[in-house]
Amino acid sequence: MLNTIWFALWGILWAVYFVLDGFDLGIGTLAPFLVKDEQDRRALYNSMAPYWDGNQVWLITAGGVTFAAFPKTYAVMFSSLYSALLLILFCLIVRGVAMEYRFKFSSGKWRKFWDALLWIGTFGPALLFGVAFANLFRGILIDKAGIYHGTLLSLLNPYGLAGGVFFTLIFAVHGSLWIALKSGGDFGARAGKLAGKLWFALAAVAVLFLAATYFATHLYDNYLHYPALFVIPLAAVGALFAIMFFARNGQWLKAWFSSAVFILTVTLFGVTGMYPNLLISSIDPAFSLTAFNSSSSPLTLEIMLAVALVFVPIVIAYQVWAYRFFGVAPGAAEPKASAAAKTT
Repeated sequence: MLNTIWFALWGILWAVYFVLDGFDLGIGTLAPFLVKDEQDRRALYNSMAPYWDGNQVWLITAGGVTFAAFPKTYAVMFSSLYSALLLILFCLIVRGVAMEYRFKFSSGKWRKFWDALLWIGTFGPALLFGVAFANLFRGILIDKAGIYHGTLLSLLNPYGLAGGVFFTLIFAVHGSLWIALKSGGDFGARAGKLAGKLWFALAAVAVLFLAATYFATHLYDNYLHYPALFVIPLAAVGALFAIMFFARNGQWLKAWFSSAVFILTVTLFGVTGMYPNLLISSIDPAFSLTAFNSSSSPLTLEIMLAVALVFVPIVIAYQVWAYRFFGVAPGAAEPKASAAAKTT
């Protein structure tokens, strides 16, 4: 029972991270296509500056849960996917530095340099997270001893790249809705219009990715054995159409929450289909690492559950406070500026 609980928490933590940091990744990815002048650029940075570092707490938590609850999976995952995960880490570091240093000097070249690094630091993780999770769904080349027999290029297979495109579009829609919610004027209007255009691309890629998932993975096996689980992908479809419905009516907060539900349910669709597998072996399913053969001791899981029940609500309370404190009403002319943005 504890193994299943921690498997569920593992999936939920990744889903929450994608919901919260997803709009930051989407905003940075869209920057070259949305920004026209320095005022737009300032509004773009201000829309994510108060939140991006707090959102990364959930990434650290998801990684920590993997390490503590499923240490063997952690060891194999971080050795097998070392290059990909290191690239993601470098990109996230670059994003953080760009957020802090961009406004230190008023030089145009200085700011363009950090703007370019911000794009790299947001587009890179958006794409690579999709590639990584698509490969987790499909399976990777690990043997009985947990040794990886592939390379970084092995992960860039058609299904993996399709996952990268899918995640990038998800985050792009999520980010454009956030800008429409947080920024007023022409910039917010352009972001909302772009969200509508991107929605059609996202819907098309979602259909193609789900079809490819049927042939490239075994994710649907759990759903066919337990049809009640189909409520998860059905909820994802409903949330996807809700995004367009609310966006067309200018209800940006509801559209953004619909996007959040879509990300949550899409992630849980994949995680639920994997259960009980954490790392699927494409060499032989018997070599896969599961929530049962790679977990910590029952006592460790019990202690961790008690700790999680205390500290996770604290983290949630902090984030709720941060979003309320730095929040502005939809349609406001300018969001509250971050400390970095004020340093001009």
